[in-house]
Amino acid sequence: MVRKIIRIDKEKCNGCGACAAACHEGAIEMIDGKAHLTREDYCDGLGDCLPACPTGAITFEEREAPAYDEDAVRAAKMQKHGGKLPCGCPGTQSKAIRREGCSVPAKSAAVTSQLMQWPCQIKLVPVHAPYFDGANLLIAADCTAYAYGNFHNDFIRNHITLIGCPKLDEGDYAEKLTAIIRDNDIKSVTIVRMEVPCCGGIENAAKRALMESGKFIPWRVVTISTDGKILE
Repeated sequence: MVRKIIRIDKEKCNGCGACAAACHEGAIEMIDGKAHLTREDYCDGLGDCLPACPTGAITFEEREAPAYDEDAVRAAKMQKHGGKLPCGCPGTQSKAIRREGCSVPAKSAAVTSQLMQWPCQIKLVPVHAPYFDGANLLIAADCTAYAYGNFHNDFIRNHITLIGCPKLDEGDYAEKLTAIIRDNDIKSVTIVRMEVPCCGGIENAAKRALMESGKFIPWRVVTISTDGKILE
């Protein structure tokens, strides 16, 4: 089948091994001081290894390759770790966060976080997680939370939050967002972006994901100005 898969430029590879460490599926191995994609069927094409590479040796390409074999990846992990799946980096361990009441605080009170899950970066969040069941999904450009002062209460509250920056992050979010929307019971999607042109990338990726998921889900786009106002 023809699909998106990583390509490693051996000339640019400096042998640091960061990509192999970042590849949770075990598709990349270090051989003779260079990174090699040794198991194409272990590569999910989502590119967690791309931002880890300091030399830009890893890119995406579309070519004939075996389909991603999630069951084989899981079995290999189980075998490697003695029958138990590793928890991985503690910073990326998926978990739900319970917010008692989720009420809006009084003006004189400290602002309470409304984040309902971890991680929240699009590139780190798993495609399948229990908190996606029946979720109202917020897909937000990461600058929006800094520009709009009441972001937690007006947007994050009662939503599962995914954030990213289409200008700074490598790759396209559309494929992963499509899988999240297609494979989970998502009730609604809110897209929050900045008014700057480059932020259109996250809006376009989310719209493509909605279309390619094959589902009809209520969605809306909210644009935040650089001075922190909601633009109509």
